[in-house]
Amino acid sequence: MKKRIFTLEDDGFVGAYYGGPSESKKALILMLGDSSTDYMARCGADWVKEKGIHALCMSADKKDYGHHNYPLERFEKAISFLKSQGMEKIGIVGASTTGMLALVAASYYPEISLTIALSPSDFVMEGFYQDGKDGMEERPGDNESSVSYKGEPLPYLPYAYRHPEYWLKIKEESKESGNKIASRKMFDESERLHPIQEEEKIKVERIKGKIVFIGAEDDALWDTCRYIRRMEKLLSQKEHDSVYEALLYEHGTHFVFPQSMLKKMLPVGSSLLVGLMFDAGKRYARECRETRIDIDRHLDAILKVW
Repeated sequence: MKKRIFTLEDDGFVGAYYGGPSESKKALILMLGDSSTDYMARCGADWVKEKGIHALCMSADKKDYGHHNYPLERFEKAISFLKSQGMEKIGIVGASTTGMLALVAASYYPEISLTIALSPSDFVMEGFYQDGKDGMEERPGDNESSVSYKGEPLPYLPYAYRHPEYWLKIKEESKESGNKIASRKMFDESERLHPIQEEEKIKVERIKGKIVFIGAEDDALWDTCRYIRRMEKLLSQKEHDSVYEALLYEHGTHFVFPQSMLKKMLPVGSSLLVGLMFDAGKRYARECRETRIDIDRHLDAILKVW
């Protein structure tokens, strides 16, 4: 099947199907970039197709990385489409905010048998916008979750700050830390002011199949390794029907992409970009690259077995 674009109005979700090898019965839902058709998404789709897997990219809107009351039912529509194409195995991949979203989606839809979460949180985040209001690049929603189900927002961890202080604090932390963007202190403060409640945690124990958590200790956006360890602990204490693996690294920044995928996005200067974005990527360029190479090796083996 040729590339197909999905719209909210006609299909119930925003996405782009890039296809894959005709003999393959496996598909990955990818959530990368601001849009399901932008350069980052297309490179991710190419990477998946080279693994012998069909690629379906999804995004919040045509071009919008903001997430506010994102309906989980959109994944149901996407899964139904993939099944209609004869897919027998369906997985999901998300990074950063969509790493969280991938885990939440997999906890609701047992058809997902492989969940790969890069730099995720273990809780549902408050909703946020990237609409430039009052000159701020990002702002929290007004009592909105990042995710909804059946018209109801999921319980979430509220941010420590409101608009416009939210973005001003991120700018301040970014400047002080030498990162293009940093919000780790804000997330720590959010959790200090509002200790995470049980209902706000992602129900990872409901996920089926294989779960792969990936994170680095030097993540400047949030303490993803702490979050991943909490999910590991939760899984060790509760009954679950999954096999999980945590790939945790000292260096790797927020961009814990497999090296071969990042090289598709940036054939020249991939390490340079990571260094421009994150101070740790500049100071530990070699270690970060080794991390991405190791992630590449692990994911290649996992996808072959899946």
